[in-house]
Amino acid sequence: MSRRFRRLLRTGVPIVQCAVAAGVAWFLAHQVVGHPTPFFAPVAAVVSLGVSLGQRMRRSLELVVGVSIGVGVGDVLIYHIGSGAWQISLVVALAMSTAVLLDSGGVIVLQAASSSVLVATLLPPATAGGPLRMIDAAIGGLVGFAVAALLPANPLAVAHRNGRVVLGALAEALRGVASAVAHADVEAAADVLAQARKSQKSVEELRVALEGGREIARFAPIRWHRRRDLERYENAATPMDRALRNTRVLARRALAALRDGEPVPRPLPSMLEELAGTVALLRDELASGTDPLQARESARSVARRSTVEMLGEGDFSMQVVVLQVRSITVDLLQATGLTREEANAALPPLHPEDDDSEG
Repeated sequence: MSRRFRRLLRTGVPIVQCAVAAGVAWFLAHQVVGHPTPFFAPVAAVVSLGVSLGQRMRRSLELVVGVSIGVGVGDVLIYHIGSGAWQISLVVALAMSTAVLLDSGGVIVLQAASSSVLVATLLPPATAGGPLRMIDAAIGGLVGFAVAALLPANPLAVAHRNGRVVLGALAEALRGVASAVAHADVEAAADVLAQARKSQKSVEELRVALEGGREIARFAPIRWHRRRDLERYENAATPMDRALRNTRVLARRALAALRDGEPVPRPLPSMLEELAGTVALLRDELASGTDPLQARESARSVARRSTVEMLGEGDFSMQVVVLQVRSITVDLLQATGLTREEANAALPPLHPEDDDSEG
């Protein structure tokens, strides 16, 4: 019950939005415009709220077009051929075909079909004119857009939730590899790799959350002050994705190294643990709305220790693991706001001759 109640709280804002939009749309169409049964107004309001905010104006227009096609085709045909099973089939087929011929999107085609069904069954042409229903759809779509802008969800709430999932998966994978290589535990390394391979879905969910949050912060005046916090997440999202991908490569090569009995560089487990701590710092600083300066300094500390001498302590697979540590460090530095050039500059030279050239 507690889990279900938390789920209800998370969806509280969309529920309130739909409830308010449906009531306002009906009131405007019925009391202000004077339509006797403005069925399509609350329907259009609720449907327009079912997509991300930046798409709602387009969705509202698509609803109007779809209703127009469906109502137009339905009114004409049902008026002449009556209502029945085969008439409904014919009306739906013709309404959808008309929408497709107009090169319309899927929303318009489906709305044309559903509108024609309503005309043919619940709202036959004798009860209300087609133009009134088109106006109702326009009212509902615009009300849905306005309610979403005036009563928006917190764009950071979903970003925080999904960001914690992504960074939690990254930190867990790094700690898991650190423990596996420290104890030469092949089975544990295999488990870490299996779990890390499931993490990509959380990255995609974070991207969707950030896209929705960006739209809310753009259109909703009371959320404009959240733009800077969202920018931090947006700037970190791609490097976080790369860090997870590089961690999966690291886990795979660590597993291969352990299976082949390759020696583990002595500093490696502690460096991986420190990287996991860096990820935790990044998570906390992003959630607090501050620049991730502590995470940046922690990543730089790991970068300074990822020297070329570590490569000589392991065979091929373990050398790849060390190189992946360097790559993950660069990813995390970029997630804190550095450019790729600035992040790479934090690494010590990989080849000894680089020191001579710089001297």
